[in-house]
Amino acid sequence: MSCTDTLARPSINGLNINDLDRTVEAIAADPGQARVAFRVRTEWVGQTRSKSTVESYRLGGTEHPRRFTIAADEPHELLGSNTAPNPQELLMSAVNACMMVGYVANASIRGITLDECVIEMEGELDLRGFLGLDASVPAGYEHLDYRVRLSGDGTREQYEEIHQAVMATSPNFFNISRPIALHGALETA
Repeated sequence: MSCTDTLARPSINGLNINDLDRTVEAIAADPGQARVAFRVRTEWVGQTRSKSTVESYRLGGTEHPRRFTIAADEPHELLGSNTAPNPQELLMSAVNACMMVGYVANASIRGITLDECVIEMEGELDLRGFLGLDASVPAGYEHLDYRVRLSGDGTREQYEEIHQAVMATSPNFFNISRPIALHGALETA
């Protein structure tokens, strides 16, 4: 049964299921429509503060304008002015937000209405790696721990199926759980 075999389906968890069906069908019919590219420009604004700007993204070869600013800073104890989340908190927030979309969409596809979807993530890193004090200490996380709390009209088995689907399909779960190539180029003025 394809997505179009169903009549008008309701909005579940705030997602229009018919729109979701149409998106899936369009991508299945033309894989070129599946290509999406995001860009972020980050500028130093003093001390440990930075400002990242999102101006657009490209979907299926078409540019779509957007305008968002994301601030970052460090806590006072890490030489910052504590005006915004730090990069580690933003990293966790980005992973959680990406997985959240997956939990809500997967529940909605299955007709499950959620009352609650909460993801809590934490990690610990050793500043000796970041500060270059000990070459044997990694500069970043060796692991991140997270807990997901789902409640609604689904069963434990359905929630487990959704959880497995999110771990298999979330882009940021994929990005953070596996090494990905990061290519850097330096420009000087």
